[in-house]
Amino acid sequence: MSTVLPTPDEVPALVAKPGSVLWRYGGDVRLISAGAYAILLQVGHPTVGAGVSEHSDFRGDPWGRLLRTLDYSYVMTYGGPDLAGEMGRRIREMHKHIKGVKPDGESYHALEPEAYAWVHATLAHSIVRTHELLGTPIPAGEIDVFYAEWTRAGRLIGVRERDLPETWAEFGDYFERMVTEGLERTPAVDEVLESLATPTRPELPFLPEAAWRLARIPAAHQITLVTGGLLSPLLRDRFGVEWTPSKQRQLQVLAAASRAATPLLPGTLRNVGPSYLRWRREAIARGDAAATSRIPVPA
Repeated sequence: MSTVLPTPDEVPALVAKPGSVLWRYGGDVRLISAGAYAILLQVGHPTVGAGVSEHSDFRGDPWGRLLRTLDYSYVMTYGGPDLAGEMGRRIREMHKHIKGVKPDGESYHALEPEAYAWVHATLAHSIVRTHELLGTPIPAGEIDVFYAEWTRAGRLIGVRERDLPETWAEFGDYFERMVTEGLERTPAVDEVLESLATPTRPELPFLPEAAWRLARIPAAHQITLVTGGLLSPLLRDRFGVEWTPSKQRQLQVLAAASRAATPLLPGTLRNVGPSYLRWRREAIARGDAAATSRIPVPA
């Protein structure tokens, strides 16, 4: 196993503790609506995009990728040292086998430090931005703590400390540089956007076909609004995402309603992480979250 992974004795110090900043902000149910935004950021990186296009079936199973993203994020935050350590080892091992050739003819490997760390970084960015848009912004006094806890969690999958900026302030410059200089409209970006336009029914036991027919259009519209609203104007243009004044107004109404509902959300929705892990425990135990997936996670 790669030496970049922590030793078993180091793992407990890397996992979020109950009541920590990451624990409190990492499980809001509204973060799920930003899943497509995070995935677009990830697959816009040429290496990550090539890995998804060549080693996954995103068109056939877009919801599977979202579930595996949630599996990763929630296990690392709420799963405890044993489960988080095992998940980290699975993910790192799986990435060893994801390699190929990008459309420009250049070879790639999923363990390229920049690309591998970028996937982890996009999730931190998405959590912060979604709280700003749909909920309560993480207070300035806690944002550095949140980021430090998130980067520590990255050590569980082998994201080294030097692979990401040290502070949240430095992260802002890093993120802008990656967006401006590093992201492209890869074929995987178009695959994600196509899946948003015509979403398939997720294979969930509590969502029968009849219910999905009723929920599909409003759910897809909400996710499309949140995704487009979170994208910067530069990335909307680069990815070919149409954004109109009407969509901006609709997003503002949606966001205002979501923020106003924050005090009314029950605790189980303010933090769905623990209950999600109980629901997915059998799939995670089987290795569905990483070992049996050919999709480059975390993402």
